[in-house]
Amino acid sequence: MSIPSIATPPGPFERKALLAFALLALALSGIAPKDRLTWFLETVWVMIAVPLIVWKWTRFPLTRLLCWLLLAHALVLIYGGAYTYAETPLGFWLRDTLGFERNPWDRVGHIMQGFTPAILARELLLRCTPLKRGGWLVYLVLAACLSFSAFFELIEWWSALIYGADADAFLATQGDQWDTQWDMFLCLCGAAISLLLWSNVHNRQLGD
Repeated sequence: MSIPSIATPPGPFERKALLAFALLALALSGIAPKDRLTWFLETVWVMIAVPLIVWKWTRFPLTRLLCWLLLAHALVLIYGGAYTYAETPLGFWLRDTLGFERNPWDRVGHIMQGFTPAILARELLLRCTPLKRGGWLVYLVLAACLSFSAFFELIEWWSALIYGADADAFLATQGDQWDTQWDMFLCLCGAAISLLLWSNVHNRQLGD
């Protein structure tokens, strides 16, 4: 099946700049992370995604919107991996400024877990399947994001079983017994907000 072209991919310079910024941030974060295991578990998604996108770019370029969202998501993961989510300086600033009881950077990460993948799933569904815009597209995008969030919680569970106390920084529960439920709920919220904010822009960049 032929893949429909898109109207607005990033230009060569913009694409290289986005790639260079992501790789530089990843390299700097890996020099002296607070916890090496946590850094790897959080940033491995970036390590997988970057080569895959580069490899597939000629045949499957992404929209400019999706590229910028992927960079933003990567930076959230890289920053959390460098400091651990419970001890990010920006998270402490958010805690003190907004009056949270805990460092909320992992909450930011789980909002992004829906915010960016919602547009990724939307792009893949619209370009690679016969699905059209409408209620089923919205439902399947939200379902895809929520299912990935649930899978990520399984990964955290498996990590805890394998690494024991060494995985505590990766889990970042900070004593919250409802952390898993919060993570999935915030992912769903992030996906819904992303669809509301970006669907029209995304349609234009897809050429619809």
